Amino acid sequence: MVFVRIYNIVFAANKKTCIFADSFIHQMPFSIISDEFLLPSPLVRLEDEYTSAAGVALYLKREDLIHQQISGNKYRKLFYNLHQARAEGKQTLLTFGGAYSNHIYATAAAGYLHGFQTIGVIRGEATEPLNETLAFAQAAGMRLHYASREAYRHKTEAEFIEKLRHEFGDFYLVPEGGSNAFAVRGCEQIISELEQEFDYVACACGTGGTLAGLVVGLLQQNKKANVLGVPVLKGADFLYQDIAKLLADYQQVYNIDYNLPQAAAARFELFLDYHFGGYAKRNQDLDKFIVWFQAKHDVPIEFVYTGKILFGIYDLIKKEYIRKGQKVVIIHTGGLR
Repeated sequence: MVFVRIYNIVFAANKKTCIFADSFIHQMPFSIISDEFLLPSPLVRLEDEYTSAAGVALYLKREDLIHQQISGNKYRKLFYNLHQARAEGKQTLLTFGGAYSNHIYATAAAGYLHGFQTIGVIRGEATEPLNETLAFAQAAGMRLHYASREAYRHKTEAEFIEKLRHEFGDFYLVPEGGSNAFAVRGCEQIISELEQEFDYVACACGTGGTLAGLVVGLLQQNKKANVLGVPVLKGADFLYQDIAKLLADYQQVYNIDYNLPQAAAARFELFLDYHFGGYAKRNQDLDKFIVWFQAKHDVPIEFVYTGKILFGIYDLIKKEYIRKGQKVVIIHTGGLR
């Protein structure tokens, strides 16, 4: 099977098995899905001509190395969602995504590893043959259900979700991208792994869940750093509102006794000009930067998320928004396959 060659990769060193406490592990044919997790994820120093000239200490949190199939912020976002699904006695996870969604891919793998049936509601029409993402998801046992783009726009509405329950029965709903209060708690744990103090923690933003978790972690642990976010979508001003809602939901679920959205508002900033035309868009400047970065640091990155946050941070160093003597950690959120 081609999947053996593509997916059965083993970490060369520093392996650490770390599974959810209440999970049980299947042995998938040919060991397609690994049961090895690398936690805490490594923190590496990025030293090059630009950081040296600016006198900035730049670090990269290698969340992409956590797991072969459930990497980066997908692991963080799913961790407490799976615990919650188990606590509610659910046997099926249902979630949403596009045909190339890293979230769909990771949810299928996590469901398989931890004994859940999975359903993926896929935006758009069915096409054959399946692409690599959907082929993997189906191989991991995910049932694929296609929704037209018009129908998909209603995915958060009660009537749409009720129709899905009528068709599939009871399930635990994981939102598109995995972002909810439980995802925020998962991403909060990233801060727990940072032993030293930083001036900034930086991440790319799609739904805002990772950034919300970072801010909560800094507030809850009384750390001084602020968060820098680079949305990968064009016209992403709406993320301020979405992040506030995630924080309000977190406050309610976890009984936080202060106004969390208000406290968080002063602790992060979004830089809206590094989207390169929109989601999954790129240009020669971004491509050139990615080639340079990978050659210089021997770290794989992609152009959808991590390439954009790294480009943005290096540009902010160049513009002296990030100043001499400051320390910054960038979150590598994965997305590599």
